[in-house]
Amino acid sequence: MRSTFSFLVLFLLIIGCSPKSTNDENTLAQISDPEVMKFAVNGKRLYENYCANCHQSDGKGLGKLIPPLRDADYFKASIHRTVWIIRNGQKGQITVNGQKYDQPMPTNAQLTPLEIAQITTYLYNIWGMKEGVISASDVEKYLRESPDAY
Repeated sequence: MRSTFSFLVLFLLIIGCSPKSTNDENTLAQISDPEVMKFAVNGKRLYENYCANCHQSDGKGLGKLIPPLRDADYFKASIHRTVWIIRNGQKGQITVNGQKYDQPMPTNAQLTPLEIAQITTYLYNIWGMKEGVISASDVEKYLRESPDAY
């Protein structure tokens, strides 16, 4: 009886701790363009290392504390602004999908233009978006001028 119980507990632990297969984990499968895929593969890894702790792997954010990226009007409105925020961070209140957020986002000054290009290429080509490759030269151009200038 005890060994059966131990086996059941072990089995439940294994199932509970094993990776789950979800549509969100297969976001790269949505990308059919090989050029975009080259950027997006590393972009996914960088996103998971630098962004997903707050914005979550599925891009849905953390409730009323951290805004979503997935299906977010604020995110979709400007690649330039997204690049700028990734590098320089953001302070102050913003409104995303009608919800107000006022949690500062830290800077990521250590990220190179190529790494930011890879992250943004990944993000802007999943969850139904197809913006194509966002190059390092695009990122450098965006970083030279604040998006507020427009």
